[in-house]
Amino acid sequence: MTDQAVAHPVHAFIADTVKDHDVVLFMKGTPDAPRCGFSSLAVQILDHVGAPFVGVDVLQDEALRDGIKTFSDWPTIPQLYVKGEFVGGSDIVREMFNAGELQTLLADKGVPLGDADA
Repeated sequence: MTDQAVAHPVHAFIADTVKDHDVVLFMKGTPDAPRCGFSSLAVQILDHVGAPFVGVDVLQDEALRDGIKTFSDWPTIPQLYVKGEFVGGSDIVREMFNAGELQTLLADKGVPLGDADA
């Protein structure tokens, strides 16, 4: 555990979550019921490429909502992590997807991609 995680217990939760799951989307709402357009877009892209992921609803906990921003030093939500590495927010995920870079990143990291949506 890092000193940062010790100083901020929510950072320990975030660090454990991204360590325990290959693909994690910290989002507003849940994958089945996103509560903002940016989170919805990120979910749609991950579903389209067939990437299994865990969605973490930051609206359930104010400390988590604030903590994810300081953990990644990124001001917006959603935030995508792949194999423990911060990828970016909705705009970056969309740009990477459109360029084919997201699919390449997931494959290079060993994330098994299922059947993509038609």
